[in-house]
Amino acid sequence: MRLAVTVVAIFLSIPAALAQDEKGPWSGKVLLGYLATSGNTDNTSANLEAALNWDGKRWHHELSGRAIGQSQDNDTTAETYKATYEAKWDFTERNYLFALLDYNKNRFTSYKQQIFEFAGVGRRFITTEKHELNAEIAAGATQADLQELIEPPPPADSFWVPRGSSDEFNWRASGKYHWKIGENARFTQTLSVNSGSSNTFTESVTELGANIYGSLAMVLSYKIQNNSDVQPGTEKTDTFAAISLEYAFGK
Repeated sequence: MRLAVTVVAIFLSIPAALAQDEKGPWSGKVLLGYLATSGNTDNTSANLEAALNWDGKRWHHELSGRAIGQSQDNDTTAETYKATYEAKWDFTERNYLFALLDYNKNRFTSYKQQIFEFAGVGRRFITTEKHELNAEIAAGATQADLQELIEPPPPADSFWVPRGSSDEFNWRASGKYHWKIGENARFTQTLSVNSGSSNTFTESVTELGANIYGSLAMVLSYKIQNNSDVQPGTEKTDTFAAISLEYAFGK
């Protein structure tokens, strides 16, 4: 989690640097969430997210990152990281070409690390004041590092061992829907499917946000990650629910 804290700290310094040009091409957000419980068991969870956008007349760039950690009785039970960069170029008002680089790391799954590279086309189907709907389709490749959970007889502890790698061609379909419910509330749903010959990686992110004061908002989120093909003894689906405080700047 130290790496995640460092990344978020860098993003937190960006708003101050851009404060004099809030109506310019730069925008972004930072989300921080933390929950701790104690009693018969001690549980903690934390999620850190950040995004930085640059929007020109035709070019658009987005860099985002996410880290999620959970522990129970001082033992780490979940640790995931995600970093994404996407560049778009509008060739009409509604249509655009894009390139995407997506990095995922999960300490406790069959796929320890997955890297996706895609190039494709997207379209803005709905662009009203209250509703926005975008969809993309692309082709590319993925590189994955595999691992397997070994559970020896007690009293030995279980542990993960490497199980090689997998490189293959992938196609991708994704969509994003944004609903401005009111002046102080919004709903966002994103869904992406990266499919290859040996595995299909699906990710869904649902968010409901409400402004608290100025640029601060409270955000409820529910994230789902699914790999269709996993090693025996591991789950195909990971889910993460969080309550976070968000600070947004720029547009």
